[in-house]
Amino acid sequence: MNMKVAISGAGVAGAAIAHWLQRAGHTPTLIEQAPAFRTGGYMIDFWGVGYRVACRMGIEPAIRDAGYEVQSVRTVGADGKTKSELHVDTLGTIVGDDMISLPRGDLAAAIYDTIDGKVDALFGDSIATLDEHPDGVRLTFEHAEPQEFDLVIGADGLHSNVRRLVFGPEQDYEHYLGCKVASCVVDGYRPRDELVYLTYNVPGKQVGRFALRGDRTLFLFVWRDEHDNAGLSPKQQLHNQFDEAGWECAQILAAVDGVDDIYFDVVSQIRMDRWSQGRVMLIGDAAGCISLLGGEGTGLAITEAYVLAGELQRAGGDHHRAFAAYEAQLRPFIDDKQAGAKRLIGFFATKTRFGLWFRNVAIRSFAFPPLARMLAGSVADDFELPDYAI
Repeated sequence: MNMKVAISGAGVAGAAIAHWLQRAGHTPTLIEQAPAFRTGGYMIDFWGVGYRVACRMGIEPAIRDAGYEVQSVRTVGADGKTKSELHVDTLGTIVGDDMISLPRGDLAAAIYDTIDGKVDALFGDSIATLDEHPDGVRLTFEHAEPQEFDLVIGADGLHSNVRRLVFGPEQDYEHYLGCKVASCVVDGYRPRDELVYLTYNVPGKQVGRFALRGDRTLFLFVWRDEHDNAGLSPKQQLHNQFDEAGWECAQILAAVDGVDDIYFDVVSQIRMDRWSQGRVMLIGDAAGCISLLGGEGTGLAITEAYVLAGELQRAGGDHHRAFAAYEAQLRPFIDDKQAGAKRLIGFFATKTRFGLWFRNVAIRSFAFPPLARMLAGSVADDFELPDYAI
């Protein structure tokens, strides 16, 4: 059965579900608010079940080319001297050898390249209204003419438009974890530490830097804060938090002041009693965001896209049966990942100096593989990937 499927969001989750639906013989249409496909973004570590799905998509060579073989995660003090260091080969004993680090948007681009020219996409537009009827769903858009679809998939992230239209306001489902994040890329920053993710911490705050190709450097800021900040811009908030933090922070902020494109958001989880209603299904961060600090949201989104397309295939297009089977498989997995992500907040934004000391001791203990396996259960994947005939 060939179904017309509207997908809100052209990021990782949206591009991935479009890939699998198109491959299964359906007709997906991507709707993306941004005027063009977005690349770049903050650095992610990509491993586990999501990596295995990416291999089934045929994009492993592309993500390897775009990625970086990070050697270690190093924590430094205000004087720049190393306080702790985690070598990535130790992490490999936990999650396996199939792991790569790359900007999130570059992974999305590798997926999008598989459907470019094969799938319709409406960029610079968004869904305005959604009217479900017995035979389908009628969508109106901010700019394009109305269209009829068989299904609608909300793959539009933490601040999902589809979730708001169908399930209600964001505050009904958002659980703020007490932190904010900002990320950007600057040109020509010095010093550089190749293939090392360098972090500096003071109580409640962390800044990290990573050297990218093309003489670029990516910065990631994490800090504990109230959910709102009285209308202050991201740059103002960064200066308020990091101006007096020490290390390279003043130099970093001076470089960031010259950048126009800054990613900025709250660190929140989305928790819902159900992910579907009628002909509408939410996937990725729109349905069960584990938070940026969980470290595996991208891989989970790719996995969810594959499972949803596979269950629609198994159910012969019966979306009621497919949606129920999809949620039965994935909800325990996502719930477990959300619980693990909450425990990781202390790694990024440790509250006290004693907590920072203890965290550094824990990182050093990861050099002993048996202890590393015992301490790192939250990053390993306990999910049997189905084999669908797609």
